[in-house]
Amino acid sequence: MIKLARPRQWIKNGFVLLPVPFALADGASLGVWVLALGLLGFCLINSAVYTLNDICDTDTDRLHPDKRGRPLASGTVSRQAASAAAAALGAAGFTLCGLTEIPSVLVLALVYVAVNLAYSLGAKNLALVDVLLLCSGYVIRVLLGCALVAAEPSDWLLLCTSMLALFLAFGKRRGDLIAGLSSEHRASLGGYNLSFLDQALSISAGIALLSYALYGHEAPAFVDGRELAGLPFVAFGIFEYLRVVFTQGVGGDPVEIAYRSRSLQLCLLGWGAATAWSLGLLQMP
Repeated sequence: MIKLARPRQWIKNGFVLLPVPFALADGASLGVWVLALGLLGFCLINSAVYTLNDICDTDTDRLHPDKRGRPLASGTVSRQAASAAAAALGAAGFTLCGLTEIPSVLVLALVYVAVNLAYSLGAKNLALVDVLLLCSGYVIRVLLGCALVAAEPSDWLLLCTSMLALFLAFGKRRGDLIAGLSSEHRASLGGYNLSFLDQALSISAGIALLSYALYGHEAPAFVDGRELAGLPFVAFGIFEYLRVVFTQGVGGDPVEIAYRSRSLQLCLLGWGAATAWSLGLLQMP
């Protein structure tokens, strides 16, 4: 049942925390318990959505070289038990989100569930629509983080987030093709080829880098002269992911790459320190 809930995927909710340092630099007060309740509640809602997706995809998952080992596809968990687990996880998640007493948190959680239901019930079979819906999940996470810290979402931050999310989604589809999957497993794969996905990866990576650089110049929270301190780490992270995708033929699951790659983990730590310094939250000699 724990494997069915996929807690390893909660790492994606790091996007919820992205607005926090910028909000603090703008003078916002951080309600730790509110943030913790919203984050944990959203994690449980994620697990409910993953479980529902597995219920819908049980037959096609059995054709996937990796997904066939999932609890539902392998038959170790029944549909009835999975349905009960999804209901329990969803109820607990919405309860925790409600305890934040921030109406927009519940609204965003409902939108996230609606988007993923649309994805699971057929939208995932449409090329481009599938990656755009995957991308929207990351944008919702950033908006949720803004709501939890009472910060106004920046257009540049949302643009950068959406482009980075598209970058990861296109990488995921490229990994599917490299793994030899076809439209028999996922109908949308019939609308992609490696040439298109390689170009889409390059375009989304370029726009993500440019939008992050422009955000550094436009955001008033940055200390003068330190605006682009985090840019080298963003560039390294994107190019390292591209290097792994193209040289090692992977990319099917960005989460697994994040867990395995020590260089990307160090890059994230470096970005966090550089961003804190550029916002004046960290003093360095």
